[in-house]
Amino acid sequence: MLELDDIQSGVLRPRPSPYVATYILLRIDERSAGRELMRRLGSVVSTAAQPGSPNADLGLSVALTYHGLEALGVPRDSLDSFAWEFRQGMAARAKALADDGESGPEHWEAPLGTSDVHVVLTALSPDEARLEAALDRAHTALRELGGIQAIWRQDCHALSTGKEPFGFRDGISHPAIEGSGIPGSNPHEAPLRSGEFVLGYPDETGGVSPMPWPDVLGRNGTYVAFRKLHQRVAAFRQYLKNAANSPEDEEVLAAKMMGRWRSGAPLALCPFHDVPALGADASRSNDFHYSDDPTGYKTPPGSHIRRTNPRDASVAGVVRLHRMIRRGTAYGPELPDGVLEDDGVDRGLMFAFIGAHLGRQFEFVQEEWANGGDFLGLGDAKDPIGGAHDGTGAFSFPKRPIPRRLQGLPRFVVTRGGEYGFMPGLRALRWLAEIQS
Repeated sequence: MLELDDIQSGVLRPRPSPYVATYILLRIDERSAGRELMRRLGSVVSTAAQPGSPNADLGLSVALTYHGLEALGVPRDSLDSFAWEFRQGMAARAKALADDGESGPEHWEAPLGTSDVHVVLTALSPDEARLEAALDRAHTALRELGGIQAIWRQDCHALSTGKEPFGFRDGISHPAIEGSGIPGSNPHEAPLRSGEFVLGYPDETGGVSPMPWPDVLGRNGTYVAFRKLHQRVAAFRQYLKNAANSPEDEEVLAAKMMGRWRSGAPLALCPFHDVPALGADASRSNDFHYSDDPTGYKTPPGSHIRRTNPRDASVAGVVRLHRMIRRGTAYGPELPDGVLEDDGVDRGLMFAFIGAHLGRQFEFVQEEWANGGDFLGLGDAKDPIGGAHDGTGAFSFPKRPIPRRLQGLPRFVVTRGGEYGFMPGLRALRWLAEIQS
């Protein structure tokens, strides 16, 4: 059984809808202050065992970078027991993540990707008023505590449309996890072993997900990949307009690239036209598979959602070994409908990808599925929406009597920065607070 009272709520619980969130980065300048911060956070971080409480949707979670663990004085043999991708840090993993060109770490927003980032605090709530209550809990932990500096903040929010900046309904898919008591959104997907998402439990390989040493530090923790992704909304709209034959065709092309209509209705269930009521129905919008559509006449194999989660489709590899929890929250104002020129305002998504295996989950999906096509027999074709394009890429999808091919795909999503974090359990926070130098 999962020890829910020792697992941070942000690991397992889906976010409320709608919601607002704030990410705050901290630097630890004094070791004693960092340890005291861990002690204080241990009493205010939300746990996964609070689903029925009045404050269940007021979430405060904490993650530490490798440099943060060093700043706290975690012993060397313990530091060396963490996943090697985590120890290297996201900036050093840029090649594997296709963070090149304008997405390269040398262009990231400071201080993302640097050794100054030690702690990542995430506060979320269904609305602005209650978010302040969650932030107050964080402020209480920091109040009158010298030696800790807040060095970056990103406020996020649900757009008025309930969609992400490109205009698609988001946050639809969530896996079921054994022992969590939280149902998944796809009835065709059997619950995944808890060790895929929480350290110290059996995973899909039949073994136990490896933990950092000592057990009190590693057990009930997990890894998280934070990403700030700028979305070129005007460029996406311009591309669709130039490639389409009509406004209606623009929507078809957008749906083929994503795998869903903008309403969230999946092409797998309504391939010829949008059905907004289906997209809005959480009990049906994720109730589908791909094995009845091997060619991809309904959902193209190279579309965004089929790449990032091939479900029961026949692909190279075992799909369940690469599943992860994905949380995305928009930042920045909406670009008004119909606007085709970039207004210069920063907008996009803050992502958090959660899993117990950074290498075979987050990095594998980024490198092999989002930015490669061999597993689908598509050669070097990339994700048409989130792929690291350079203006020469193409996206093809099956269509009778001949397939349709879109040329010259630009980069619609630019990485503005990111970090690998370790989300410790509540007992681990107390252990970190009591480390003896």
